[in-house]
Amino acid sequence: MPELPEVESVRMGLDRWVAGRTVEAVDMLHPRSIRRHLSGSGDFAGRLAGCKITATARRGKYMWLTLDSGEALLAHLGMSGQLLVQPPECADEKHLRVRMRFDDGGSELRFVDQRTFGHLMVEPLVPDATGVEVPGAIRHIALDPLDPAFDGDVFAGVLRRRRTEIKRALLDQSLISGIGNIYADEALWRSRLHWARATGGLQRRRVADLLEHVRGVLGEALAEGGTSFDGLYVNVNGESGYFERGLKAYGRVGLPCERCQTPIRRDAFMNRSSFSCPKCQPRPRGARVSPASR
Repeated sequence: MPELPEVESVRMGLDRWVAGRTVEAVDMLHPRSIRRHLSGSGDFAGRLAGCKITATARRGKYMWLTLDSGEALLAHLGMSGQLLVQPPECADEKHLRVRMRFDDGGSELRFVDQRTFGHLMVEPLVPDATGVEVPGAIRHIALDPLDPAFDGDVFAGVLRRRRTEIKRALLDQSLISGIGNIYADEALWRSRLHWARATGGLQRRRVADLLEHVRGVLGEALAEGGTSFDGLYVNVNGESGYFERGLKAYGRVGLPCERCQTPIRRDAFMNRSSFSCPKCQPRPRGARVSPASR
């Protein structure tokens, strides 16, 4: 699933290519892509037609286009969603789900989604707990660590009061948003923390160090356009990200750790996998960890 760097790369492309333009019409090609817009496809298209896109924004793994109507087009890419900017004469993609045409006759915005886990919806903008206007459906989503308003001290206090494992906390979008499996593993490797480490015993300096590495890996991935494994994630111009070449732990099972040469281990974690170095990231005493099946 696209995480913060991938979603931010797409948002930046949208800001360049669609901000300031006015929607002429919307073609709905698959109802599942707007399943969370409960009023249906006619209402969805009608609330976008004639609206000017005034800005783009993102929080965690969500992005949105603000409209001059006071609402926003909210997007979540799911596992395989793509927002592509294409010339009108370009042939339709095999998995094209929604097409947005503009009144200037220029490039279209297309939502392509092979697995249809992603979704679009039109939402009113409402103030969140900090007073910032966001789409109502994501009012509960926490700030992400690259947001200037993110407070590391507050995060550390909340984290240390939680009775959970550190990786579970990093994936909790109501606590800190934008981090998924890939970048959690990478930040934990850099921090030399095992994913099953209890949050309650972490010192504030260890939390601060972890946050520094979280920001570092997210920033480096963003500079590379994100991480692409199977071609399902691309930016608005159809280009892949290249941070896969910089991964130190995720997906590297059996390969030597770059610090100590110990083979990277793969464990089962929340119906997924977690990758770590057995030597650099020692398993906590008493932690119940199952090897991942191959």
